[in-house]
Amino acid sequence: MKRAVYPGSFDPVTYGHLDVIRRASEMFDVLIVSVLNNKMKNPLFSVEERVRILKEATKNISNVQVDSFSGLLINYAAENNIHVAVRGLRAITDFEYELQIAQTNRKLSGGELDTVFLTTSLEYAYLSSSSVKEIASFGGNISECVPDFVAALMTEKYRKRGGVYEQQD
Repeated sequence: MKRAVYPGSFDPVTYGHLDVIRRASEMFDVLIVSVLNNKMKNPLFSVEERVRILKEATKNISNVQVDSFSGLLINYAAENNIHVAVRGLRAITDFEYELQIAQTNRKLSGGELDTVFLTTSLEYAYLSSSSVKEIASFGGNISECVPDFVAALMTEKYRKRGGVYEQQD
């Protein structure tokens, strides 16, 4: 059985992420979409909320599982007997960053973790979670960026926060 992990923050999950998930799910018997609990960032949604959102967004893709992890991807992959990571690429600038991480993961895992890159479909190449959050925080229309239920959740979050989000890089 061919298994792969698609790790990320997914804060929020966008149509670009869902495009990669759908396409990767066609390549592997099991695709585990795993939410990274990155303590260096200040996310809009908690890890638990992002897991619930992803489960809802992928409920019609039978071979997708949703999980979360903290720490290094190589440790998560080893603990779950996964040897392939999936990463999405929007632009050449993504490739430079992702290539370095892929090579580091391969080296640190003793060659046990490879990375497969999928280029995002052109219709979603402009999307990033950061830009979606910024648009939403100012009350902009994000209906072409995220599923309707995600847009509604984001609107509610910003309403409770009183508007603009604080981005941590």
